[in-house]
This record gives sequence, structure tokens and C-alpha cells, in this order.
Amino acid sequence: MAGVVRQVCRVGGAVRRHGVRSMSTGSQGLSFELTQEQKEYQDLARKFAREEVIPAAPEHDKTGKYPIEILKKAWEVGLMNSHISPKYGGLGLGVLDACIITEEIAYGCTGIQTAIEANSLGEMPVIIAGNEDQKKKYLGRMIEEPLMCAYGVTEPGAGSDVAGIKTKAIKKGDDYILNGQKMWITNGGVANWYFVLARTDMDPKTSTGKAFSGFIVERDWAGVNPGRKEINMGQRASDTRGITFEDVRVPKENLLGEEGMGFRIAMGAFDRTRPPVAAGAVGLAQRALDEATKYSLERKTMGKFICEHQAVSFMLAEMAMGIEASRLLTLKSGYEIDNGRRNTYYASMAKAMAGDVANKCASDAVQIFGGNGFNSEYPVEKLMRDAKIYQIYEGTAQIQRLIISREHIAKMKQTM
Repeated sequence: MAGVVRQVCRVGGAVRRHGVRSMSTGSQGLSFELTQEQKEYQDLARKFAREEVIPAAPEHDKTGKYPIEILKKAWEVGLMNSHISPKYGGLGLGVLDACIITEEIAYGCTGIQTAIEANSLGEMPVIIAGNEDQKKKYLGRMIEEPLMCAYGVTEPGAGSDVAGIKTKAIKKGDDYILNGQKMWITNGGVANWYFVLARTDMDPKTSTGKAFSGFIVERDWAGVNPGRKEINMGQRASDTRGITFEDVRVPKENLLGEEGMGFRIAMGAFDRTRPPVAAGAVGLAQRALDEATKYSLERKTMGKFICEHQAVSFMLAEMAMGIEASRLLTLKSGYEIDNGRRNTYYASMAKAMAGDVANKCASDAVQIFGGNGFNSEYPVEKLMRDAKIYQIYEGTAQIQRLIISREHIAKMKQTM
């Protein structure tokens, strides 16, 4: 596997450029073919999922143990931090490329994939808004050794309502003094550093777009205190915690961009991370369909395989339609941002649709398995538990619809 990723590394820049063209309208028209390079790292991710992730996933689900050994292997073969520029030692792959890789690993276990994807979310504000010194320091170290990072925005009283964030950073000399609490932070207990959104303008009349700033906060600084690991319904391999900041001294050098830019930086990251999250949902949905189909070809009722009953075959058909449509929409959202176009509309569509499809497919897979599907000895009950979070994290299904409707209406007003 390492040999394949070394080959991909050598052509990193070309991979992204060719990857964009693979879904573009050129002289030959619209094409849905992957490039040879994309097929190679798709095969790499698929092989990794089958050999490393799937065998270990049930144990991590039962124990909640963080899959650090699997993550180290993913780092070693180049399946983590693929979006970091070659300038800082990374592959420099595009968002579409990340979607291809993410779907394959999520097929094996979305809890383990979420741990990997949380690195992307934590790093993205630095990628889009960090200065040269910040990128060298914090992105470079992610390539030098298998470290994790985290994205700290959500709070106990502020999820979808970002304006309700209470964490504050008050300027004191050349430093900021950070106080507050974050909640539901993926990789919270294992991160080397965090992106933290905090209020820097204490005037309640200041708009959300100007009131907050983004900071890079290191885990080992005094006053940074991760809480206990939360025991969640699904994706139990992922490390989710609250983080408390008590008089944390943050150097001004760790301010991302300028004061007041934090909200735009935090939301801008989602345009690049929501497509891979949607791809994770697609991977789970595909696993649900495959498991249900295999079972339906083995289980017999009334003298024939259950897939030969129209009630079951129609369920499989609905699953297949939803997965194919979600996958194409997800790749479209990645393609848009890779081509330098604002993809908020498509990223929210992909996230919303893929999350809904994953939940429907997982539920239908349990139904096809019948009583066996309700038992932990079979794989689909885990898929059903893991699927739910796709309608919640990185923007709920309802928030995605709010974004989509706003974008749609704005477009229509421009044409009227």
C-alpha cells in the first residue's frame, strides 16, 4: 500500500488538476470517469478499509477505545491530511479527491473515518486563513508525525446558533486571555491543537460576522482542560469531549487572520469539509445496501430467497437510487470548490441528502435482516446507530435546508 501512496505523492499536483477535469465539461463533453491516479488511491483506501478497518471496527464499537493504531497506519500510507499543500509536506489533493477516499474508509467504519475527518475540519481554518508561519508550524507538524487536531466551535448552549457562543478572548498586552467551554468536540481528548472560535467584541450589538475571532490553541497550554469521553449512540470509536478553557494565554501570533474574521473562517471551512462528510454518509449507505443484498441472497422465506419478494427487492432498489444520487451530488459539491467556485449551495445539498439517505438505508437494512438486524452479532444495527449523527454534526439536516433555501431564493432574485 505504501508504494501506491508514494506514487500518488509524486504526482500530487497533477492528481488534483486531473481530478477536477475528470468531472468537467471539456472537448469530449461531460465525463464521470476517475483518473488513473484517483483509481489508485481509491483502491488504496478500499484495501485499507477491508484489511485494517472492518476487522477492528466491532471491537472499537463495543469498547469505545480510540483507534490510534489504525490512525497511525492511515497516516503512514497517506490517507490522512491529504488536503495539506505539498509546500508543507502534504499531497495537496482536492476536495473531490478527499470524497473518493472518505467514502471507502467510511464503508469500513464511520467512527474511525470521523476521527480522520476531524483532522480535516480542524486544519481547514488554518489552510484557508493561516499565514505562512502558522501553516508551516501547525500543518507541517501534522505531516511530520501522526498527530490529531480538533475544531472547537460548538458549546453547551450554542450549536446551530453560533451567535450564542459565550467563549471569550480578551486582549491583554500581546496576548489574548481565553475563557469558556466547548462541547461535542471530535478528537477533543487526543488533539495536539485546536481551532477555537471565541468572541473578541463584547458589544452585544456587534454582528455575528464581526464579533468573533479564530485562534489556534495548543493542547498542552496551561488552562486547557478536556473533559471526559462522551459515550454516544454511535460512532463510538470517535473521541468526543467537552473542552474547558480557563485563563488560557494565547499569543497574538495564534490569531487567524484579523480580529472579527472568525465566523467567516469557521463557516468557510464547511464548504470544504461538508462534501467529505457527505461522502462518509454515502459510504455507510453503500455498506448497508451491500450487507442487506448479501443477506437477501442467503435468507429464504416461503420457499425462495427474500430478494425475490417484491417488498424486499423494491427496498433494495430505493436504497440503490438514493446512494447513486447522493454520491453524484457529493462529487459535484467537491468539483465546484476545486474549480474555485463557491459551493455552499451544493455542499449543503450533499450533506443533507446523503445524511438522510444513510439513515434510510441503515433502517431498511435492519428491516431486511428482520430480528437478526436488531442483534449486535450482525453488522447493520451498528450502521443504524452510526448513521444518525450525519443528520446532526457539521450542520443539522434542518440547518442545511435553511442554507439551501436562502441560496436558492437569492439566486432567483438575481434572475427576476
